[in-house]
Amino acid sequence: MTTDEARARAAGRPWSFLHVSKPEIDLPPGADPHAPPAYAKAAENFARMIRAGVLVRDAAHAYYVYRIAAGDHVQTGVVTATSVRAYEANRVRRHEHTRPDKEDDRVRHMLALNAQTGPALLAYPPAPALDAVLAEVARGAPDTDAALDDGVRHSLWPVRDAARVARITALFDDLPALYIADGHHRSAAAARVAAQRRAALARPDGGASHEWFLTVAFPHHELRILDYNRVVRDLAGMSVETFLARLGAKFAVAPSGTAVRPARHGEFGLYAGGRWYRLTLRPDLAQGPDPARHLDANLLTEHVLGPVLGIGDLRTDQRVDFVGGGRGLGALAQRVDSGAMAAAFALYPTRMEDLMAVADADEVMPPKSTWFDPKLADGLVAHVLD
Repeated sequence: MTTDEARARAAGRPWSFLHVSKPEIDLPPGADPHAPPAYAKAAENFARMIRAGVLVRDAAHAYYVYRIAAGDHVQTGVVTATSVRAYEANRVRRHEHTRPDKEDDRVRHMLALNAQTGPALLAYPPAPALDAVLAEVARGAPDTDAALDDGVRHSLWPVRDAARVARITALFDDLPALYIADGHHRSAAAARVAAQRRAALARPDGGASHEWFLTVAFPHHELRILDYNRVVRDLAGMSVETFLARLGAKFAVAPSGTAVRPARHGEFGLYAGGRWYRLTLRPDLAQGPDPARHLDANLLTEHVLGPVLGIGDLRTDQRVDFVGGGRGLGALAQRVDSGAMAAAFALYPTRMEDLMAVADADEVMPPKSTWFDPKLADGLVAHVLD
């Protein structure tokens, strides 16, 4: 969400959590969202909500079962404080590199508020017993129930019963690993804050609140990953016909009268010159033992973006941009038809099993390869650092 979008959405809504997560909306237009006044405003707004009783701190530790419902899609997980030490030991596994500037922003926000207000999204591997406990808790009426203007409902059930808390804790302890689905920068920032506070203590305290970071963990099979597509600004001086001919060396290229949504691994949609094409990579090129290399996002880079179009690092090359699957295939065609882009590629969504395999192999996913939908809601829970 841009600053202008956040300002418009929070207008007339003094308790919108955007006043904390996007505090620059309360500063003069053009204010730097990464300058000290922005973080100070976030802290001021956070404290104001606590004083007013809009945010209430629980008297005791609790888990919170968290359900997100978006149309027919429902996912039920649990809000937890997850061990920073487990993250450092790679028991909470990553699949992305982080950017220092984004980490710095999260660190400054946490230190200004003395709290972590944005949870990281985690996935846990198959654990039917844990799924059953969460489903049982969620049978009653939720303590918090928020139907947002995007049609997504977010519901919370606190878990305070000591026996049930112990059961959930034991089931998590039995898991071989947790996987960061979304929130690498928030997780890394929490680890940096913990390291700072450890260094400031004469005797490190393993139970201190800074040794834990705010997460929401869902069963991996309930998380929904949409496609994360690519658009390119030019065809490196080639005509559409020449470009298609170059692709024919590795792909079966078939024109399509309708928009192409890839149905399987190794298949891509291409929109160029006002027309859709289905690209099917040669089977021998689509497979391989390396869990990261054979991801569709990497296959597109390895066989098209790099060698054919000369696009380098996707993190820095200005000739490529990314479009989340929630915007639909029409958004891809629109970017090309507007003249801003020369071609668009629709990708098959990454599977959670592939993400977990990459993390288990201690490898890194290509940039912008997972679009989780629906998103977590900020403001339902926060983790205060004592």
